[in-house]
Amino acid sequence: MGVDVGGTFTDVVTFVDGELSGYKVPTTVDQSRAVAEAAATTAASVFLHGTTAATNTLLEGKGADVGLLTDPGFEDLIEIGRQDRPSLYDPAVDRPPPLVPRQRRSADPDQVGDAEIVAVVLIESYLDDSAERTLAGRVSRPTVLSSVVSPEFREYERVATTVLSAYLTPSVSRYLRALDETVSIPSRLVMTSSGGLIPFAEAADLAGRLVLSGPAGGVVAAAAIGANHGHRSVISFDMGGTSTDVCRISNGVPTVGTGHTVADRVNRVPSVPVRTIGAGGGSIAWVDQGGAMRVGPRSAGASPGPAVYGQGGVDLTVTDCNVLAGNIPVDLLLGGQLGLDLTAGRAAAERLSRQVGLDVERVVSGVLEIVDAHMERALRAVSIEEGADPRDAVLVAFGGAGGLHATRLARRLGIRTVLVPPHSGVFSALGLLLATPRADAVRTVMLTGGDSRLGPALQTVAGEATDRFVSMFDRSPEDVVLGVDARYRGQSHELEVAVDQPDWAALTTSFHRAHLERFGFERPGEEVEIVNVRAVATGVAPITWDDLPSIPEEGSAVASDGVWKRGSLPAGFSVDGPAVVVEDNSATLLEQGDHLEVLSDGTLRIEVG
Repeated sequence: MGVDVGGTFTDVVTFVDGELSGYKVPTTVDQSRAVAEAAATTAASVFLHGTTAATNTLLEGKGADVGLLTDPGFEDLIEIGRQDRPSLYDPAVDRPPPLVPRQRRSADPDQVGDAEIVAVVLIESYLDDSAERTLAGRVSRPTVLSSVVSPEFREYERVATTVLSAYLTPSVSRYLRALDETVSIPSRLVMTSSGGLIPFAEAADLAGRLVLSGPAGGVVAAAAIGANHGHRSVISFDMGGTSTDVCRISNGVPTVGTGHTVADRVNRVPSVPVRTIGAGGGSIAWVDQGGAMRVGPRSAGASPGPAVYGQGGVDLTVTDCNVLAGNIPVDLLLGGQLGLDLTAGRAAAERLSRQVGLDVERVVSGVLEIVDAHMERALRAVSIEEGADPRDAVLVAFGGAGGLHATRLARRLGIRTVLVPPHSGVFSALGLLLATPRADAVRTVMLTGGDSRLGPALQTVAGEATDRFVSMFDRSPEDVVLGVDARYRGQSHELEVAVDQPDWAALTTSFHRAHLERFGFERPGEEVEIVNVRAVATGVAPITWDDLPSIPEEGSAVASDGVWKRGSLPAGFSVDGPAVVVEDNSATLLEQGDHLEVLSDGTLRIEVG
């Protein structure tokens, strides 16, 4: 069973005796309640969880009172930062305040005030953690060590990441431990930001690694479907009720990096490169002080939800506009249960139309255009701005609203093919079942071209990852993948490069190629420096894409007024747009010129006109 908690709905997928099923339930205020109730409905032996507990704690400002223990003279490092400006031409914009106030930062264990938990960060602990552990032993309250959370050089990033993990740890630990006691399924794993699975007990002490727990599941699943259908370049597009997550995937696997920020805060842990924006089906349309119409980031959530849900919502949302525009059939039962209230949706649109002085039809089309523009910018950010041509990629669209906007966005970016996977409305939860157990290890080495210590350093970090995997899962990993963070000597930042073998010549060639792709130039004559060596140990995923059931090749496709029931479409079925394909948890919109074909695994392949 995979359970992925979102801001509006909690998605559930079960795979039992070769049969796959999925459904949605409203996310509860106490998220663990909906999760526990879902877990109680199955006889599954493995429970896999994608959680927003860490993200919500940070965004809502409900983390712990943190103290910081560090070297004398470095107490203000977390506030000094890197001296960059969030918005170059806006003098009123500043970085968010540090998560540790000045009175709780000290080099003395007795001077951290009334801290609930203490982050311990000694400047050179990435080289030797013994002094950091000794100092932590003198603290009479829980501690989080930088040598465990982020054992790499660069002191600001390390202290910021460690403090963030400490800030999140108490609430995330309470959530996971309560769930661990409630869920009776024998094996209980949670997804990390890297797209890997770790046991609940380990995750409770590594809260900072769960910030992208939910979105990472969708990236894993998008990589799997892309690889299964022979696409080397994939862009995942997950549009849910509250937000949209996009990510570029190359060569069948998501690129996991460590330069992630969340809510403008550094979080240097292994993470899939997801870009999240506040644009979803529940995003509310509003008018700013200048009279311009805006959409998001505020969302109607699950309660009251969009106006058309008929649960008391009065603000116009993207979902309301899709219903009013005819993109979602009025008689569709969301989740097979919730009917749509067209009258309430039109009332919300009329309310906004009076504010902006436009008729309802122009307001509806305007809202959809605005939200598409937001999502187009996000898709460009993970492709064009990173040196990758989106026209070479396939767009994998999922989430409750992904299929409604996918072909329009593909057309804007020149993408020719869109894949809408089976169970697209709960696809991130399916990604939990396709993920692998994972353990990471990293060491800072600072080696320059030809240094013979590269091989031993890679062997050491591979051993650390293997030992960590065995400690967590009580078995050996199936695979250990090596990588390095490399740069031209004198550069200030690195690129992560995979290592097939500890050979300087091959590694240097790979780095030049990666630098050319990312930045548009290379310098073959310059010396290459290896800053960090990395290793990732992985196990076997609960299921693979090949385990998923195929759909029948024969059957009678059911349609009414251009609206097709997805569950009735056999493999090989095709249709040209305009048309709508509906299922319990989502819908897919075909515009004029689009051509849809149903593949053997139930995937909708759309060639964009």
